[in-house]
Amino acid sequence: MKLQLKGLTPATHTPFGNDGEVDLAVIEKQAEYLAGKGIESVFVVGSTGESHSLTFAERISVADRWLKVTAGTKMQVVVHVGANSLKDAQQLAQHAGQNGAVAVAALAPSHFKSASIEELLQWTKSIAAACPETPFYFYDIPSLVGSSFSMSTYMEKAINQIPNFVGLKFTNADLISYQRVVRQYPDYDILFGIDECLLAALTLGCQGAVGSTYNFAAPLYQKLIAAFQRGDLETARKLQYQSVQLVDLLCSCGGYMPAAKATMEYLGIPVGAPRQPFPQLTPEGKQRLFERVGALLE
Repeated sequence: MKLQLKGLTPATHTPFGNDGEVDLAVIEKQAEYLAGKGIESVFVVGSTGESHSLTFAERISVADRWLKVTAGTKMQVVVHVGANSLKDAQQLAQHAGQNGAVAVAALAPSHFKSASIEELLQWTKSIAAACPETPFYFYDIPSLVGSSFSMSTYMEKAINQIPNFVGLKFTNADLISYQRVVRQYPDYDILFGIDECLLAALTLGCQGAVGSTYNFAAPLYQKLIAAFQRGDLETARKLQYQSVQLVDLLCSCGGYMPAAKATMEYLGIPVGAPRQPFPQLTPEGKQRLFERVGALLE
């Protein structure tokens, strides 16, 4: 089983209303906005989608709405199904596979953690088996799950034991490890997940990237990729540093997640504020963000 997602894949936000409840109606606006920016794939209900702050029923409803809204369009939907409950993850994977997801992805458990690659392999094998006809990505994000393993070693085993394994969502700044998997497994899809290092990943063979800033700054990164492809590294470097400045601004305005969701509001897509434990932006923080963010988005 093979799959390759090229270019940018935004990791989308889960929209909430003023009452803090999921607002499914906004998903159509998100999809239309991203399609208008030339985006053809999305990664839903992941870390950016606050998956661990959602109930099981909410995760099903958000994935379901994305799959229905994009049905019959060019937009491909990857559904994140990772959870601390294996049965939840399996049911989420089964639902996604049965309802048109182009792929599913799952991160490692973050409470009771896998103690070895073998344990991690058995965990992911059990999830992938719940949707055997759907491509499966392992979502490597050590900074959030609190465990870190050699992805080269994991892939060596996964290729032989998970029939629908197609690659990684590699959200890890270890570019040495990234080089290993890209070079050792050229037939597998290694999606890069650190937006501020995209240019470095491109030089190492990156073909596709999944990230949160692609929701609101896709034009910036599309110009970066175009500059890289034509050999204009000076322009590509300037654009990459602009993305660093963008993330720095968001973090300085009251926290990355609340500021990122407020940036979508700035663009006319009301995804609401994040759920606790994320803080709310202060009026001063939002004003500072809105005064400065427009200049950094393209």
